[in-house]
Amino acid sequence: MSIFGYNLHPMIEKKHLIDRFLTYVKIDTESDPESKTTPSTDKQWDLANLLVEELKAIGLTDVEIDEHAYIMASLPSNVDHEVPTIGFISHFDTSPDFTGAHVNPQIIENYSGEDIILNAEENIILSPSYFEDLLLYKGQTLITTDGTTLLGADDKAGICEIIAACEYLLNNPQIKHGPIRIGFTPDEEVGRGAHKFDVNKFNADWAYTVDGSQVGELEYENFNAAMARVKVKGKIVHPGYAKNKMVNSMYFASEFINALPEKERPEHTDNYEGFFHLYSTKGKVEETELQYIIRDHDKDKFEARKALMSAVAERINSKYDKKLIEVELTDQYFNMKEKVEPVKYIVDIAEEAMKQLGIEPIIKPIRGGTDGSQLSYMGLPCPNIFAGGHNFHGRYEYVPVESMIKSVEVICKIAELTAVKAKHGEL
Repeated sequence: MSIFGYNLHPMIEKKHLIDRFLTYVKIDTESDPESKTTPSTDKQWDLANLLVEELKAIGLTDVEIDEHAYIMASLPSNVDHEVPTIGFISHFDTSPDFTGAHVNPQIIENYSGEDIILNAEENIILSPSYFEDLLLYKGQTLITTDGTTLLGADDKAGICEIIAACEYLLNNPQIKHGPIRIGFTPDEEVGRGAHKFDVNKFNADWAYTVDGSQVGELEYENFNAAMARVKVKGKIVHPGYAKNKMVNSMYFASEFINALPEKERPEHTDNYEGFFHLYSTKGKVEETELQYIIRDHDKDKFEARKALMSAVAERINSKYDKKLIEVELTDQYFNMKEKVEPVKYIVDIAEEAMKQLGIEPIIKPIRGGTDGSQLSYMGLPCPNIFAGGHNFHGRYEYVPVESMIKSVEVICKIAELTAVKAKHGEL
């Protein structure tokens, strides 16, 4: 394998990366949105503690983990001129949307472009006829699930790539770079990954989350995000004596659901289009609870979506002259574009790094959020770069190993370019 023109033994480099990644994904780190602790699950400590030991073993300095499992470490500068301190950040939890326990990865060498049987017994197939991006990776090595769990490339691929890049830079001092800070966080998948991140202690001028999908992704815009908890009240009486007495909350919950724009759901939207996403329902006659996430890149449209949720509830309450529905809205994060645009050169550096490596940058809005969105509002501008995986949060997740290697290359090149630009007074 060759990066930056320095030749390494290809099988050693690739195998080392695969082995590291497989170690990470086999450790269950699913987070829990209902938990009030940080990390939200004790099992996240299993990987966090392993990462601390690994960072020390490869030679990073200032390696520490705090009481909430936030990990930080340093790679000192190897140049004699002033260079801004840059950071690279990923999260080690996995999504509670689908189980991450007992992950059994499969390695597909020299992918043929045909269907991949993930699980013959349950007839679970990863097919390019449905997931067309697979065809981008013919001839490459894919790591998939066995069809019964997610994989965890979101974002254990990012962690693997950051550590591999640091290890490579330590072993190849001819690549010049300034000071680099590393940060690994819990609970990103439940929207709390940056909540207890100490930006002052991290002490970087800017950072990049390594948490994107396909090769070339470079993102500095994300959704504004809120969650809505919709509580619908009813009255339970014996159904044989229910006339003019029973109030079935589930029917009124259905009326609420159907009152929101049908075409403004995730399955009907893309690019800059926002949505209302009903992701959980729990109901009985006496009480039903709906949980929504609300997303939009445009701040005014975002506020209008929240207002619409409340207005629909008020309209139904007025229609039946009862306080049937209550909407609780909680903001989660905001569009990082507002904080990154004033320092747009940090995006330009990543774009130039990709181009120098022959990677076509894909600059587009994130249809989601990363720790970087919250960190940007905490004073650490933080665009997002690709980690290489696809189909996150489910049984069809996969990552091409070659994409992971390209991510390692981009991290190293960003560090190198930052040092060069600082030397020439371009920062």
